Parts: sequence; C-alpha cells; structure tokens
Amino acid sequence: MIVVNAIIESTESDIAAMKEAIREMETHSRREAGCNDYTFSVETSNPNVIRVTEQWENMAALAAHFAEPHMAVFQQAMAANPPKSVNAKFYEATEVSGPG
Repeated sequence: MIVVNAIIESTESDIAAMKEAIREMETHSRREAGCNDYTFSVETSNPNVIRVTEQWENMAALAAHFAEPHMAVFQQAMAANPPKSVNAKFYEATEVSGPG
C-alpha cells in the first residue's frame, strides 16, 4: 500500500475559496481504481493548514491518479489560490493489526 501525507499551508480565505475544488477532488479520487482512502482535513488548532491523507493499492494507481481530469481542476484551483507551502511525503506501508 502507498500512503501519502501532505500538508498545505494556506489562509482561511483561500481554503474557503477552494472548498468546492477540494470536495470534488475527494469525491472523484475516492472513486478511482486503487484508491482506498482520500481525505482532506483542516487542522482544528490551525485553520490555515490542510492535511491530505491518501491510501493507494500501489504506485501504478497513484500515478494514474495524477493524470485524472479532476487533478487538473484541483491544480487550477491551487494556482488561483496559491498556498504558502506544500509538503507531501509518500510511504510504502504494510498494514498491521494494532495492539490488543
């Protein structure tokens, strides 16, 4: 499994302006083959930070995601509301049972 953790630093007003693009990105991404989870969240302690958590079956599914039309729409929304920073990390993970 591929896990993506991204942090987008922005402003409350830019995040609000992107709300529809974020909703569309979440909705369409979750329907993609190989997508197990795709979630945006705004930090409760810092409303200027969006966290994106993704789970993909493999790198091929993630690579295909970057070519989807809704990715281009989201990138346009980001360009219209440029974030202060974007930091994305990609991990190859194996799911394990928790303690107990």
